[in-house]
Amino acid sequence: MRKLVTVIGCLLLWACQTESDVIVKDVRFFPKSAFSDKIPQESLLEQIKRDKKLVIVTRNSPTTYYLDNKERPTGIEYDLAKKFADSLGVELEIITASSFSDMVPLLALGKAHIAAAGLLASPQRAEIVRFGPAYQFVSNTVVYRIGSKRPRNLSELHQGMLEVVAGSSQEDRLHEILHDYPELKWATSYHSSSEDLLSMVWSKVIDFTIVESHELAMNNRNYPELRAAFNVSAPSPLAWAFPPSLDKSLYVAAQKYFNKIKQDGTLHELLERYYGHTDEFDYVGAVKFIEHSRQRLPRYRQWFENAADKVGLDWHLLAAIGYQESHWDAKAVSPTGVKGLMMLTRRTARAMAVKDRVDPKQSIFGGAKLFRTILKSLPRTIQRQDRMWMALAAYNVGYGHLMDARYITEQRGGNPDKWFDVRENLPLLSQKQYYTQTRYGYARGHEPVTYVENIRRYYDTLTWMSERKDENRPLALAQVMQ
Repeated sequence: MRKLVTVIGCLLLWACQTESDVIVKDVRFFPKSAFSDKIPQESLLEQIKRDKKLVIVTRNSPTTYYLDNKERPTGIEYDLAKKFADSLGVELEIITASSFSDMVPLLALGKAHIAAAGLLASPQRAEIVRFGPAYQFVSNTVVYRIGSKRPRNLSELHQGMLEVVAGSSQEDRLHEILHDYPELKWATSYHSSSEDLLSMVWSKVIDFTIVESHELAMNNRNYPELRAAFNVSAPSPLAWAFPPSLDKSLYVAAQKYFNKIKQDGTLHELLERYYGHTDEFDYVGAVKFIEHSRQRLPRYRQWFENAADKVGLDWHLLAAIGYQESHWDAKAVSPTGVKGLMMLTRRTARAMAVKDRVDPKQSIFGGAKLFRTILKSLPRTIQRQDRMWMALAAYNVGYGHLMDARYITEQRGGNPDKWFDVRENLPLLSQKQYYTQTRYGYARGHEPVTYVENIRRYYDTLTWMSERKDENRPLALAQVMQ
């Protein structure tokens, strides 16, 4: 009888909400008994293959799933789910929800097959759903803003205002430790994301928040004054969530999938793609970049946009290249005689029809044309982000040296079409035992690696700032310099 009431409750709640806006504040309404315990004649995996559709529920955030500036789906959860769907030979359908507690009824009612949303696989949640294999480990960390007093432990959090996302693993953790810290108090937000709360700490609206460590790493470039005070949990796994029914067919297929992508390096490559450039955070550099974004970039933005339109690129990327090259200084000159905003050599300028290298408009259009030429020249076997990053490396170190690095990569058993593999081998161009075996010889191979990582950071920050401005929200980073 209790099980029947629970399921009816699920259905009534579902009937009152839309798929993209489910509001369920207490996951205890959905114990495992709410899920079906009968195995149908046709397994769930067979149904998915018959319907040719895998439905996931996820969150819209930079660490899970979002649309890029060309409105293409991206994010590590999207890529993982898309590759899984492709392996099953089915299409991927996406539903978004704001929290774990919102996702549970979607799984319970069969509206979604998997919750793939950067979910921390805590013991409390494992009582409600079945978690798949771990693919990343993160910690819950207390965040504060430098300039304010850093809390050293949980007992000091009551000295300021702490706010966390409702229904999050952070809220679960606070409830766990409340018995040992009865003075601990916090506010919960049902309408804010982790990024919103980080912005509120930066803006001094609240004193502290708790987020997962990778969320802070991803947002530190946008809020350079934020710091981790201490962790409130040991490293814990992120994993997909499945309905805990007796039908394990989809769960088993996912286990095999994750085993495969761990063994063949695909998972490592995806983690590197989304988090590799967040490993080292340069506070001074981040603040300086924001200052230059306000003071220098407006003079050249229109030319970056026009040049990008002309060659079919993203203007944020061209601007990021320009900043890495010259810090948007049109009169910059290197010790080797390279000049201008995009730092063109005399030979390159001539090839790109640039008559005056220190003319910012000519330099920007010449740099855009050069980058597009490199991008088109790369072998067709190099795809998407790998293609972009290798083109950036070639812009810095030269096309020939990049090809040499790809050759070394292949000789050492790596994939010459994957940036992660080539990146590991580029520094070998400065070692005699390797560069003497190449066509173009010695090169400072460490430089293009740093070059690409810096541009990735600048690009991410520029796109973030543009999105904030387009949404008519305050440009928190720009306010640093006011």
